Amino acid sequence: MGIINHKLYIETINAYIDPMMAVENAIITHGHADHARIGHQNVLATQNTIDIMKIRYGDKCAGSFQSIEYHKPLKINNLNFTFFPAGHILGSAQILIETKNSRLLITGDYKTSPDSSCQSYELVECDQLITEATFGLPVFQHPKPENEIKKILKAFEKNDTKTYIIGAYALGKSQRVIKLLRDAGYDETIYLHGSQLKICDY
Repeated sequence: MGIINHKLYIETINAYIDPMMAVENAIITHGHADHARIGHQNVLATQNTIDIMKIRYGDKCAGSFQSIEYHKPLKINNLNFTFFPAGHILGSAQILIETKNSRLLITGDYKTSPDSSCQSYELVECDQLITEATFGLPVFQHPKPENEIKKILKAFEKNDTKTYIIGAYALGKSQRVIKLLRDAGYDETIYLHGSQLKICDY
């Protein structure tokens, strides 16, 4: 592939994208634990992702942090890096790496459906694509979130004396479910686990 290898290692700048182990230079697509790990010497990420890492792992989870804004190219040696919203969670980014002759896009985790709890996904033109494909098979047909929220609200109305526990990841899914509930008109108190509360307070 030239610019990057199968471990998402970019030799010319000695940096990995979302490395699984602590490295000297890490470029992080988003704050989920399978992508953002502790112990890196230097981290490049969006400010939201940096903030989320510090909230979850502590201020000293990396040696140093450098934030990058969406759409603003950063030149490192002979490569230009531009981050674009991935629509996955707050601060998530697709990373476009450009040379004079090519445009390589690493999507990280992404979501194309609307989600007002994070920056909206943007389609990026490229020559080469490295993509996450967790739900890439046609068998995965996700229902519309608004319809699922309606089911939850109907259950609330039918059994209004019961307490409902809704399981959701602390980062991303929780905020999305809360926003969908509020957008649907649910204004009752929602109680959160401590791990969810830390992110929601942010």
